[in-house]
Amino acid sequence: QVQLVESGGGLVQAGGSLRLSCATSGSILRINAMGWYRQAPGKQRELVAYITRVGGTNYVDSVKGRFTISRDNAKNTVFLQMNSLKPEDTGVYYCTSGMTIPPDANWGQGTQVTVSS
Repeated sequence: QVQLVESGGGLVQAGGSLRLSCATSGSILRINAMGWYRQAPGKQRELVAYITRVGGTNYVDSVKGRFTISRDNAKNTVFLQMNSLKPEDTGVYYCTSGMTIPPDANWGQGTQVTVSS
């Protein structure tokens, strides 16, 4: 069973940055895509970004130009660099992986991101 472990969440002021990490069991090269979803209080879960095995990326419009998803194949880890954070970025961020695009077969436990105004 694939395990995903997120880290890097926390409390930051608006305009600040955070870097989320997601380590996966097994080789990242065996997975077609990895991504990040988030869920804000009272809102539906939404896809934030994903990266494919060949390095293609996609972002929700609200984070384009501020967030960057990347991967380190040697460490079987995916990152989400979040800059210019806004209060509306607050939520629980979940790492996902799978063979579909976007990926949603496997989920991490989530990490809280809170952006204060």
